[in-house]
Amino acid sequence: YVETAFPQFTKQWYQRRVRGPKEVVELLRQRSRPYLFSNTMPPAVVGAALKVFELLTASSELPELVARNTSHFRTRMTEAGFTLSGTEHPIVPVMLYDAALASSIADELLKKGIYVIGFSFPVVPKGLARIRVQMSGAHTLEQIDRCVDAFIEV
Repeated sequence: YVETAFPQFTKQWYQRRVRGPKEVVELLRQRSRPYLFSNTMPPAVVGAALKVFELLTASSELPELVARNTSHFRTRMTEAGFTLSGTEHPIVPVMLYDAALASSIADELLKKGIYVIGFSFPVVPKGLARIRVQMSGAHTLEQIDRCVDAFIEV
């Protein structure tokens, strides 16, 4: 028996471990989805990821800023009458339910200097079109307020 790990580094880091006959493990290495749809990360990406882990383990300041900014954005948007999906995650789907509307609003927001992405079918189910807003610890409260104000205006 041999053991192998199938590491994935996407939105979160995790590993899947497999233990079994050498032939089965080799087959999984050749045919499993993590290997079929992954590429080797360039050294710069690995270096950046290591720096992120270093920053996150050194201080809780950045995650706290992301949480604060996310809460501020969600509160202001909800008070303005927008429907948001999820609860505390810093990727905030603003539900618009109409593909053309999501695209149009994203375009108008870009004209105001707010970069957001509209998602519609086939990326999300029909009738669940949305604009995805991603909060960051680097955003200021003033920038977040400007973003919310732009949503309200368009």
